[in-house]
Amino acid sequence: MKAIWNGETIAESNDTIVVENNHYFPENSIKKEFYKSSTYKTNCPWKGWASYYTLEVDGKTNENAAWFYAEPSDKAKNIKNYVAFWKGVEVKP
Repeated sequence: MKAIWNGETIAESNDTIVVENNHYFPENSIKKEFYKSSTYKTNCPWKGWASYYTLEVDGKTNENAAWFYAEPSDKAKNIKNYVAFWKGVEVKP
């Protein structure tokens, strides 16, 4: 699977995990040069607190477009430090 935003592949892996129709990419599959830490957080009732990255590609910014669970609940421990996307990031084979 590939995650693409603003014409750039920002993550690529054969080992994604699908949860609630979102592909979660292993942390080592993301191209970290495009990711900036964000202070934004959300809480999922069954997965726990999500942290976010803002994407920066070719001079364009996509605020809080990637998220991950650094300390997920026991029910979601399989996606610990996996990264998922939204806000216009295309995920495709």
